[in-house]
Amino acid sequence: MVTNPPTRLTRMSDKAVHDLAALHDLLADVLLGHVSVVVDGYPVAFPTLVARDGDHLLVHGSTGSSWLRALGAGAPASVSVTAMDAVVVARSGFESSFHYRSAVLFGRFTPVDGDDRERALDVLVDRILPGRSGELRRPTKRELAATLILALPIADWSLKVSERWPDDLPEDVGGPAWAGVVPLRRGYGDPVPAPDLRDGIAVPASVRAITRR
Repeated sequence: MVTNPPTRLTRMSDKAVHDLAALHDLLADVLLGHVSVVVDGYPVAFPTLVARDGDHLLVHGSTGSSWLRALGAGAPASVSVTAMDAVVVARSGFESSFHYRSAVLFGRFTPVDGDDRERALDVLVDRILPGRSGELRRPTKRELAATLILALPIADWSLKVSERWPDDLPEDVGGPAWAGVVPLRRGYGDPVPAPDLRDGIAVPASVRAITRR
């Protein structure tokens, strides 16, 4: 981790985590990130799929996207990702909070070119549904030409983790209110076939795998 000023936590710095493996774990748990960049003089934040590919973070979208083109041209950007893990139920509204893991990555994206583009697209597809790229036809030249894939080095980042018990005042601890932690659970429901799915096509292994989690 490069400790330049944007990555140093100035508030609640005791929650800072500097372990790269912890950042990798968060990126493995979170599909959606928010990319912030200035486009045409205005600050904007866009929700998008994020996927770690080694020491880079991948995003993708249409070549017609103005914000993706700005990123591809080297505009400075940040990417935020957050996982909510539990509700902290305190004895006062002031102390109530969440267990969370939240990271911000800083830097400049560069386009993924050449033979790496199709492999990077597989990484993005499999990030949504592991193993899915092997069940699909290969992307056409037209599809590849319409898709812009960008990579951000995972070099400058900050990670904050909150996983404490309620920190209530002594007089509240002695009161009648319940306190504790309620874990948040995430999971997948039963797959629903598309209305135009032909008869006899079974649920693929990639979908069966995530619904068994």
